[in-house]
Formats: sequence, C-alpha cells, structure tokens
Amino acid sequence: MSPITSSATAPTTTPETANRRWEAVLLLLAAAFVFVNATSLSLVRSGGVNGRFFTAPLLWLLLMGAAHLLLNRRLPQRDPLLLPLYALLTGWGLLLIDRLAANFLMRQTVWLVIATVGLVAVAFITRQQLDWLRRYRYTWLIGGLLLLAFTFVFGVNPSGFGAALWLPIPLLGQVFFQPSELLKLLLIAFLASYFHEREPLLRLSRQRGSRFVLPYLVPLLLMWGFCMVLLVWQEDLGAATLFFVLFLCLLYLATGRKGYVLLGLGLLLLASIMAYHLFAVVALRIEIWVDPWPEANNRAYQIVQSLYALAAGGLLGTGIGQGFPNYIPVVHSDFAFAALTEEWGLLGGLGVVVCFILLAYRGLRTAVLARRPFHTYLAAGITIMFSIQALLIMGGVTRLLPLTGVTLPFVSYGGSSLLVSGIMMGMLLLLSKDAGEK
Repeated sequence: MSPITSSATAPTTTPETANRRWEAVLLLLAAAFVFVNATSLSLVRSGGVNGRFFTAPLLWLLLMGAAHLLLNRRLPQRDPLLLPLYALLTGWGLLLIDRLAANFLMRQTVWLVIATVGLVAVAFITRQQLDWLRRYRYTWLIGGLLLLAFTFVFGVNPSGFGAALWLPIPLLGQVFFQPSELLKLLLIAFLASYFHEREPLLRLSRQRGSRFVLPYLVPLLLMWGFCMVLLVWQEDLGAATLFFVLFLCLLYLATGRKGYVLLGLGLLLLASIMAYHLFAVVALRIEIWVDPWPEANNRAYQIVQSLYALAAGGLLGTGIGQGFPNYIPVVHSDFAFAALTEEWGLLGGLGVVVCFILLAYRGLRTAVLARRPFHTYLAAGITIMFSIQALLIMGGVTRLLPLTGVTLPFVSYGGSSLLVSGIMMGMLLLLSKDAGEK
C-alpha cells in the first residue's frame, strides 16, 4: 500500500503584508538611529545614561508604533515609505531640540503627539470625505485669510521681536498658533479644487491659446493676489514665496504651458526687485546673501555662523552635543539644518536631503496614480509644498539662496508647522492607497 502524501500549499505573501513588513523594518531602523543618538547625547551631557534624555524618544517610539498598527488596519495598501520618513525626520527633530533648546523639548513633544493624532485621524477618513475641501474651497480659504488678517490686530511674536505672525490660543497660556501655516493647507486644497473643476477648459486652452483660458484664471489670480498682499504686508516673505511657487507649479501641472511659468518667474523677479527697495528686511537678506563678510559681526552674524558650522562638521560631523551650533541665533528654528550638518556632518546633511527627495518621489508617484484629478492636484500640492520649503531653507542656510525665514519641515522647532505638516502627511498616506491598489 503506497503511503498517503499530502501537499501543503505554500503561504503566499500579499503586497499589503510585504508593505507592512517593509514599513516596520524602516521604522525599527529609524528607532535605532534615534536611540543611539539619544544615548550619545546623554553620555556627552551627563557622563552616563540619564533617563531624562530618553523620555521624548520613548514617547516618539510609542507614537510611531501606534500609528503603524492603526494604519495597518485602516490603510494596508498605503505607501510604506511615508510613515518611516515622517518618523525619522520628527525623531531627528526631537534630538536636535533637546540638544539646542532643551526648554522647548516638552512643548515640541506635545505638538508631535497632536500632529501624529492628526495624521492618523486624517488617514481614517475616506477619500470621498476629502470632497469637503473641494466643495467649500472659498469658505475655507476666506476663513484662513481672515485668521491671517487677525494677526494685524492681535498678532504677537513670542520671542519679543520681529514680525508678529502668531496668535495666542485662549485659555492655553503661552501657546501660540501661526495662521500662515494653516493657510498652506487651505491654499493647496483651494488650488487643487479650482484646477480640478477647470481642467477641461485648461486642456482646451492648449489648443486655442492663452486668451481662451485667461477669463477663467482671473478669479484665481485675484484670490492669490489678495493672499500675497496680506503676506507681504506682514513681511512674511518666506510664506509668500512658498505660495507663489506652489501656484506656478500647479498651474504648469494643469496647463502644461511653459509660458505661464516663464511669466510667473518674471513676475517673481519683478516682485523681488520691488521688495528690495520697499522692505528693509528683504534688502538685508539680499545683501548678506551676495556678500556677508563685511557684516560678519553685525547684520550677517547669523548666516556667517551658519557657514562656520557647516565647515566645522566636515564629512562625519563633530558628534551630537560636541559642536558649537548655539553660536547661531535662533538655531533651533530657522537654522536647524546648519546645526544638524555640524554635528552629523556632510553625510547627515545629505541624509536629510535624500529623505526629502524620497518624500518628493513618493508624493509625486501618489499624485500620478491618483484616480481623481482633485486627488492628483492635492497630492502634488502637498508634495510641492514640502519640497520647496525644504529647498528654500536648506539653500538659505548654505547661502545658495537668500534666506526666506521658513522652517525645515518636521525637523525645526515650531508647533504650528509640525501640526499642519502631520495633517498633510496623513492626506498623502490616505491618497497613496490608490497607488497601492494599482
């Protein structure tokens, strides 16, 4: 009698399972990086392993682990790189703030909790529910502009000097919110909705010329112009530059016409010349960009110290806690990239650049594979915002571009920026489901 043989079916690995495993591995690598550096900082600062330096990293680890598990249930087909990139950059940011301005660490950690909750909450809605942004685009944008306008009357600057771009949050004491950060998201949604509805006309304009489409762009240009006037009036030129570039990129994506981009760049150049003559802060930034050394001990002190920090880092850096980035004024906010490059070296700086390149690639991939034009423009707008903001501040810190005063997304200190960035990353994760289903 022949023996009975049974054939067992080999377990198959689904794409969703592979994505979850890949994401988990990347999150573990990010956690290893954060905790190794937290240990190094503890050894440098206290001469031993001090629990104080692990409080924020442990909370960060719990947040990222919870986000990973919740997203496994809600979005198994999401992009597996987006959450690890968010985790690595925010964890790196916590290390930097603990190193540079430890008194702000707890506040930034609380904002990270709120931002991550926002990320997961957005990922739990349906893509159809994003239509709220599309249907009420004028309501959202006008509300954001009114909130921004309130800063003219009620605005403050927590540091005690500079532009008053923050509003105090009632009943929360010394907690402030920057409306221009929220306006980034609202403007992205507005532009995505507008281009979605005008897409057939914009396509037709490629055949009939620019005159055919111009009347349909006038309301959009007026709304954008009103937004730019408010921002320039406040001298928040970093946000104004971001919005202008976002507008140009999405306009090119919608029309495919290079003439619009060239015209926009010409307008940007004209606006820069006018701003140079009208605003002292713009003139200062252009002058120290061209030649900072005559004012190295005065008006250009910040950028010169940044250049020294970049040079001191070398290839591998001085090590966390062993450099002198605190010589740079406001280093934990505008010049976080300079401090990072000093203590992690050229390799660390390139690591951050690679992170944003990957974020741009995966975000644009999500936009290309989206099933609805509104989702395409929304994903593209979010990706462009992250990419241009990172490019502007990294270029400004290294003196490749004039300083614009924006922050490095996810890394620099700033609760408003972190919260809005977390929500936008949640939207990218939600929209990336389309890419995972193809």
